[in-house]
Amino acid sequence: MIKAIAFDMDGIFLNSNNDYDRERFDRYYDLLTKKDIKIIVASGNQYYQLKSFFPKQYREITFLSENGAIVTSNEKMTPISHFENDVVQSIIAGFSNDNEKLEFALCGVKNAYLLKNSSKNFKDFAKKYYYNLEEVENFDTLPEDTFVKIALEVSPIITNKVVLKVRKKYGEYVEVVSSGHGSIDIVIPGINKGTTLNSLLSDWEISKDEILVFGDSNNDIEMLSLTKNSYAMENANNLVKQIAVHLAPSNDNSGVMEIIKSFL
Repeated sequence: MIKAIAFDMDGIFLNSNNDYDRERFDRYYDLLTKKDIKIIVASGNQYYQLKSFFPKQYREITFLSENGAIVTSNEKMTPISHFENDVVQSIIAGFSNDNEKLEFALCGVKNAYLLKNSSKNFKDFAKKYYYNLEEVENFDTLPEDTFVKIALEVSPIITNKVVLKVRKKYGEYVEVVSSGHGSIDIVIPGINKGTTLNSLLSDWEISKDEILVFGDSNNDIEMLSLTKNSYAMENANNLVKQIAVHLAPSNDNSGVMEIIKSFL
């Protein structure tokens, strides 16, 4: 019996137009609610961006945002862990001296922050994923916030180079997750979608065989590994397809809802 469903958004629940069949989801959501099946949105994105996709249901959905670093339920945000400020400042100082001219968003519980002199392309990228976004002159003094992630967007051809560089220099204090397409997240060691989801299931007394999980990229691997009811999207990368037990139709074919329909 299925008691919970967890899915990421980009490339999974959302189609290529950055939307989904809302009327269909509304119907399914009502059926799932009547069966007391919990919905969990697990994403590397900011909570405020995620909730905007579910204007009718966001109060009842549980959100694991910033790759599981923050859990939001009933509009109450709970950071699972956070970076020490001296680690954040050390990494930012390293970026400013890097030959690659790395641009980044510093992600906190209240806001995401970027430099006012960031490029237009990076600002456009940040605005897409961070609804609560603040521009600052510099990071000599950190904003009053609790920091859970540093997000970079680089050229795809240097993604692996940057990942290896950050791991080599700061690997003692951080983990580095990449989609392989230019997006790089510097996250808290030991905190990911899988660890946070596993903790939630324990709190809810739901077994790992009572949840459906959907993913398409490397930051979904830990949660896909939790259950035999794991689905890689048809458009997922090959590593994810190897780890997931099942294959779902692509995001452009409403793959998540097609599988939900089969269980309903």
